[in-house]
Amino acid sequence: MKKELKQKLIKGLIKLIPSLIIFLIIVGAIFYVVNTKAPEESKEAIPPYAYGGGEDTITIDNGQLKLSMDPKTTEFSIEVKDSGKVWYSNPLDAAEDEKALDDQKAYLQSPLIMSYSITQGLETTYNSYAFSAQNGIYEIVPGDNEIRVNYSLGSVQKEFIIPPVSTAEEFEGYLSQMEKKDADLIKQYYKKYDINKLTPKDNKEELLANYPIIETEVIYVLRTATKENVRKTIQDKFEAVGYTYDNYLADKELDQSSNTSDNAIFNVSVVYKLEGKDLVVEVPFSDLDFDPETPIYTITPLPYFGAGGPNDNGFMLVPEGGGALINFNNGKTSQSSYYTNVYGWDMCLSRDAVVHNTRAYYGVYGVSEGNDSFICILEDGRSYASIQADVAGKNHSYNFVNAKYSICQREKFDVGDIANSDIYEYATKLPDETLRQRYTFVNSGSYVDMAKVYSTYLQNEYAGYLDLVDDTSAPVAIEIVGAIDKVKQVLGVPVSRPLKLTSYKDADAIITDLGNNGVSNMQVKLSGWCNGGVKQKVLARTKTVGALGSKKDLKNFVNNAEANGNTVYLNGITQYAYDSNLFNGFFSYRDAAKFISKERAELHAYSHVTYAERDSEDLHYLLHTELANKYADKLVNTSKKYNAGASFQDLGMDLSSDFYRKKTYSREQVLGLQVEQLKSYNEAGTPVMINMGNDYAIPFASMVTNMDLRGSEYTILDECVPFFQLAVHGRVDYTGEPINICGNAEDEVLYSAEYGAGLQFTFMEEDSFATQKTLYTEYYGSSYDSWKDRMLEIYTRYNNELGHTFNQEMTGHENLTADVSCTEYADGTKVYVNYGYSDYTEGAVKVPARDYVVTR
Repeated sequence: MKKELKQKLIKGLIKLIPSLIIFLIIVGAIFYVVNTKAPEESKEAIPPYAYGGGEDTITIDNGQLKLSMDPKTTEFSIEVKDSGKVWYSNPLDAAEDEKALDDQKAYLQSPLIMSYSITQGLETTYNSYAFSAQNGIYEIVPGDNEIRVNYSLGSVQKEFIIPPVSTAEEFEGYLSQMEKKDADLIKQYYKKYDINKLTPKDNKEELLANYPIIETEVIYVLRTATKENVRKTIQDKFEAVGYTYDNYLADKELDQSSNTSDNAIFNVSVVYKLEGKDLVVEVPFSDLDFDPETPIYTITPLPYFGAGGPNDNGFMLVPEGGGALINFNNGKTSQSSYYTNVYGWDMCLSRDAVVHNTRAYYGVYGVSEGNDSFICILEDGRSYASIQADVAGKNHSYNFVNAKYSICQREKFDVGDIANSDIYEYATKLPDETLRQRYTFVNSGSYVDMAKVYSTYLQNEYAGYLDLVDDTSAPVAIEIVGAIDKVKQVLGVPVSRPLKLTSYKDADAIITDLGNNGVSNMQVKLSGWCNGGVKQKVLARTKTVGALGSKKDLKNFVNNAEANGNTVYLNGITQYAYDSNLFNGFFSYRDAAKFISKERAELHAYSHVTYAERDSEDLHYLLHTELANKYADKLVNTSKKYNAGASFQDLGMDLSSDFYRKKTYSREQVLGLQVEQLKSYNEAGTPVMINMGNDYAIPFASMVTNMDLRGSEYTILDECVPFFQLAVHGRVDYTGEPINICGNAEDEVLYSAEYGAGLQFTFMEEDSFATQKTLYTEYYGSSYDSWKDRMLEIYTRYNNELGHTFNQEMTGHENLTADVSCTEYADGTKVYVNYGYSDYTEGAVKVPARDYVVTR
């Protein structure tokens, strides 16, 4: 009996052993966590650069340009040899500007401006004049046709060329060469230390650590409380007796004390290169040095390059729409300054409200003064840039335009329950990239000539992809709306189902009918053809909408259009996930891009009234970059199966970074990936249609639709001009908005005539009433039967008068009055456009109100 009990007890104890081991592990882990201190992170001080001395102008000259830099401020001038024009990095008389306060004068004298931010989002701006040049914490490194300036920016004590520590023999030797009163004055600001005659207050160990030479020599040490004006006086006295910068560096080696400052210090390098007739400015990310607790938020290189003064005549060119001019000293000082984001908003940066989306689809700005001008082309890093401009009379007397780059992206958190202020998180790691912008100088003050220089740049940059097209008639983009989604009742349950607006056979009939009525060179975009309709589900797989017809019907439509000289493009969304779930192949936790917070990139529509997010409407996700690229390839491959081209709703227009934990992509990296994809499609012979047409995408596109021709006509702007169109016309086909659903068909036709655009229309077979009780009321004017006659009237006249110009370069443009413009082409064709409500007459040319006239 006892033996059986003993065996049972042993078996019970054996069963408890695993639980006991787990218990001991947990207790041990708790004990370790409680009693083990986290290692303290060592916070290394950022070493500032030191001024290298010298007062002689530093010059580099490549035969076409001559750059002369003032070593005391790093301001410089650029002489254009063939014209004799001299441009300045900063206004020459900025320090005497009566309209500027001292802080504004410091900005005007700075070749570099940067800002940093903190967790609470507070942004602090440093300029290179007040926070680097005046403190002497920078160095200039000349090279072959280049100059590198290494700036340290911060609130640090200015460096003076005086002995911080000196041996008694050397120190007293200098004093012996001075007048006695000067020597006696200087002695008051130095303390003498003798290791054998220390006072009770002196810490021997600390002195030996800070000044090791004290063990064998008597030394003099500058008192830390010595004020800046006294240091300047001491510097003058020492300089007079032959104390040099080399002596200073040698004396600094005797001082091993740590004089670090708690103030934020930032290191930024700017490289100026002369390349032919171009000045190239670079800011390498690898040379940016800052404390992660105070990340660099923005950098603005050469903020006032070419700034126009109060007596100068000229204008600034900004990339609003096709282009816009802001005249120097236009008096619009009560208007907001100009600002736009290059390529629009980065959708992987969260925001809680949207008042107005600013965007430019090309990164170029410029300045014209008299008979000379320059354009600044943003190259590497342009996706981080915004372009800003303002006129004289607000904070100072100068007109300026520049590019401001976002460096460490940030995201705001709602922590109202635990903090009274906003909390921001910043991107922790910078990519190995470089900001690069190119200043190209033009021996003309005309924006037309500036545009032609830009055109040459694009043709060289994309050699072989921007040759003249062979159009013999006006290009026409025809969007056919296949299906949309509409909520229907199924067994009493509201369910979203595709609603047919135009079947494949109907689309075939529309395009055939237009062709029979004389419309040619049609680029047909078929929207809503797969995965549920216009707002399609993700392209994990493609399934045509059954209500539109069979796959054979779709292929017949494409082939018939092709046989008649037209091209069909199948439209798709590749960067976003709408109304998609696991059944469609989309899992948001896996497939969505990630914000900086590593939350899913969940996007919303915004109210036009409150500007805030609409939580219940149009929720969608930004896709992870690699998945978006995969879906783009899927769209192209599927389009090929139907012998069609591919139309991208978003690629080539929207550009977003991705902070996905396992694979992060900067916005600039995504730009590079988009270029690679579009280039590969082009080289494979796949026709590609894109929207908007970012400058890096248009060389590889067969057609660009919805190009923003006029932009937002802000009050500060003085003229709208087709700068971008002057650069690319005849080399790529493009259109403005669909004429029949843009809101003002008359204006859109006039815009197209002035800007050399083709025409775009959106059609559906169903009546406009079919879109009622849906979220697609923008198609209110798309009924083909209702618009056919007017469309043919607009097209026939437009093609007859302008069809011959689309394979030519645009060679001239002028705003004759506030309402009348004239555009000229290579063969001498002139297009007069009158936006006004009264007739305009110039010689034998009469332009009726709200109309255009073509002369040949």
